[in-house]
Amino acid sequence: MSKKEEQAEREVEEIVAKDEEKVEIATNLNISEDVIGIIAGLAASEVEGIAGMQLGFVDGINQMFGNNKKYSKGVKIELEGRKVTVDIFVNVKYGVRIPDVAWAAQTAVKNSVETMTGLEVAAVNINVQGIIFEKEDKKAKDVKEEKVEEETEE
Repeated sequence: MSKKEEQAEREVEEIVAKDEEKVEIATNLNISEDVIGIIAGLAASEVEGIAGMQLGFVDGINQMFGNNKKYSKGVKIELEGRKVTVDIFVNVKYGVRIPDVAWAAQTAVKNSVETMTGLEVAAVNINVQGIIFEKEDKKAKDVKEEKVEEETEE
């Protein structure tokens, strides 16, 4: 074997050794269920037709005691190894076709969680807890606008 071939072989062995180190580092990665919940909650809230996330019982208690998880509100995560099950509790806008909104939310959540975490999403369960009517949306917007106007006047 020539010196060039030996040097090339050593370089290949070094590259393989470095890749093995990288793989070893990646397998020690732990992602918090809270982080997965935030990713899932943001993905679901961006779907057209979802009016908001439903505050569950545990979320309500946590919020009363000052544990504010506003981005993962209405999201429950079950993590088993590298598989994730996501339960999402939402309110939908009146007039939308609920199965279409649920399908879009499932797809968005699955894609976001798998892309950002590298974990396998076993299931995304969408639980529709209520319907928000247009009048309620307008009232909420009017109240927000009034508060903004009052704050700017002060």
